[in-house]
Amino acid sequence: MAWQLQEAKQKLSRLVQQALDEGPQVVTRHGEEVVIVLSAEEYRRLTGDKPDFKDYLLSGPDLSELDLGRPRELPREIVPFDT
Repeated sequence: MAWQLQEAKQKLSRLVQQALDEGPQVVTRHGEEVVIVLSAEEYRRLTGDKPDFKDYLLSGPDLSELDLGRPRELPREIVPFDT
């Protein structure tokens, strides 16, 4: 069901109850969908137990343990091509 914003403000308790009973509820403003109201349980199911971006990056491997040194050997000699 779609709710106009004004109606959603006036009937917030009913909107919340319908989100719990029937699933996500769409709220529109000037005919455009602007938000979706859904239960906390549904939100957690959709988002899962994901770390935020910073925690995700920090959970990666310790890059300081990698051997990132350059080879010490000299490059090969370039031989000109005669035409």
